[in-house]
Amino acid sequence: MRQQIAAANWKMNLTLQQGEQLLDAVLPATQNLKDNQQVIFAVPFPFLTMALGKVGGKKNVFVAAQNCYSKKSGAFTGEVSAEMLASIGVTHVVLGHSERREYFGESNAMLAEKVNIALEYKLTPVFCCGEPLAVREEGTQNSFVGRQLEESLFHLSADDIKKIVIAYEPIWAIGTGKTASTQQAQEMHAALRSLLASKYGKEVADSISILYGGSVNAGNAAELFASNDVDGGLVGGASLKSADFSTIIAALG
Repeated sequence: MRQQIAAANWKMNLTLQQGEQLLDAVLPATQNLKDNQQVIFAVPFPFLTMALGKVGGKKNVFVAAQNCYSKKSGAFTGEVSAEMLASIGVTHVVLGHSERREYFGESNAMLAEKVNIALEYKLTPVFCCGEPLAVREEGTQNSFVGRQLEESLFHLSADDIKKIVIAYEPIWAIGTGKTASTQQAQEMHAALRSLLASKYGKEVADSISILYGGSVNAGNAAELFASNDVDGGLVGGASLKSADFSTIIAALG
């Protein structure tokens, strides 16, 4: 059975004290998670140790970094390595978010390197993919997003691809208040699972969690998550509101 996941992406928000208060308010909503349900908090680097202390020992609750560098170590001032993250107990890392691609020029090839090094240090990559509005309007979103997977993930073995969580985020719906319709989300998730099946077989494809991201909120989460191929959400703005994210966690079912 695939994992159903509610992942919070705090992005570059909150102070340490505000982050502590938010976690204290949200963590009670994780107490009754089922075996196939997970909650992940992707917090800024300075908050990782605090978050790890808050979630330590809680079943199916994890802390993710929002990025890591593509090299093991060296003279890369300001960067954070996968080895550093693993050494403090981080278990997940968000890779390839559209903001990283757009603002910091991360390519599919670079992300392939980041995926490799994350797996080397036993971190679970939450691999983001998605199309801009112009591509959606052209109707070429399936091939665009498919190429992101092919160029960043399809070098992996079947055993390793099963360690990846995929997050589909239509760029035109991130932080805009616009959300892909449930049908649009399901169609893309099904297309991605079909692409995975063509490379790795149906059994492997059916084991990989594919999350939806893009203005997921307390009002639309349950409907989105009810779709056959939508296995939860990577949540931005709504994850900064304790009541909203608690509702989203409950929407896992």
